[in-house]
Amino acid sequence: MRYAMIMAGGSGTRLWPMSTKQQPKQLIPFINGKSLIEVAYERLNGLLPTDQCYICAGEAHRAAILSAVDAMDDAHFYGEPTGRDTLNAVGLPAAERLAQDPDAVIAVFTADHLIEPIDVFQDRVRTGFEIAESQPDTLVTFGIKPTQPATGYGYVQLGKQLDGIEHAYRTAAFKEKPDHHTARRYVESGEYLWNSGMFVWRAGTLMKAIEAFAPENHAGLTELGQGWSGGDCADLLNKIYPKLPKISVDYAIMERAAASDDFNIATVEMPVHWLDVGSWSSYAKTCEQDDGQNALGAKACLMDTTNSVVVSSEEDHLIATIGVKDLIIVRTPNATLVCHQDDEQRLKELHTMIAEQFGGEFI
Repeated sequence: MRYAMIMAGGSGTRLWPMSTKQQPKQLIPFINGKSLIEVAYERLNGLLPTDQCYICAGEAHRAAILSAVDAMDDAHFYGEPTGRDTLNAVGLPAAERLAQDPDAVIAVFTADHLIEPIDVFQDRVRTGFEIAESQPDTLVTFGIKPTQPATGYGYVQLGKQLDGIEHAYRTAAFKEKPDHHTARRYVESGEYLWNSGMFVWRAGTLMKAIEAFAPENHAGLTELGQGWSGGDCADLLNKIYPKLPKISVDYAIMERAAASDDFNIATVEMPVHWLDVGSWSSYAKTCEQDDGQNALGAKACLMDTTNSVVVSSEEDHLIATIGVKDLIIVRTPNATLVCHQDDEQRLKELHTMIAEQFGGEFI
């Protein structure tokens, strides 16, 4: 049977101060009044029935996510007691579904993305399902055609087209986030797509890959999958999950499987408008802009101000500026961020500094 799983973990530190431990970015209603997790779940409407759709996120956010997503219930929620990176976030559902359904095929998405048009997205996901079902040793990923030489994304290199399947290719290699010169070379070659972080695979094939490339994770995940339906599920999860090696699925599985003779990787090209809302500069692309190319997510009065991002969590709070440019200004009741756009990548560093100076009060 086909399933879908949305990863909705992550701390969202690059969207501080609006994204906090209590309300991480996937729960902030800043996409036309909806949260990212709501938008991601709605994108599955018509692709699969709701009883085949799951969410994996922090256990601490279970109640908030179930409240935000009306169709979701406890039985379809995988609550992580602590974040252990994406390999375990995809491995836990795969192990649990495999224990219940040996033919389970799972599509994996994240709650960070905005994707349009939805019909094209769903059409290419169905292609991914068909590949995983007909080619059991194949792990499927999705690539986005680059619109610019972005240095913030990983890339997939395309090989030969799959026989008889349009828009699908063997994956030659995965590439880490490149410098600008390398990214430009990738884009100009036409051989590379942005790595979207979305996948389709047979649960059994993924677990075999985890066993081959991350055996310590495999042992713990298999025990969790087999014991998930038991009455001590929560105790078992709290005992095993925090001890699993913390590693990403791209590094642990996809990059290694691409170089292995035991597995195949396929990339399906997805020609959509795709935005990974992981920073204020990316969020700015969802906002209306004034004549000064300022992205407005707040009530604002901007004098001689250009190319700035102005955001507030309170609709009635006014932000006013005079004579500034290239700034990010984000206001919440507990904290206000002002930084130059060139320094946006230092937000994680600032987040750590705030934690050291003030503890968890403001993060």
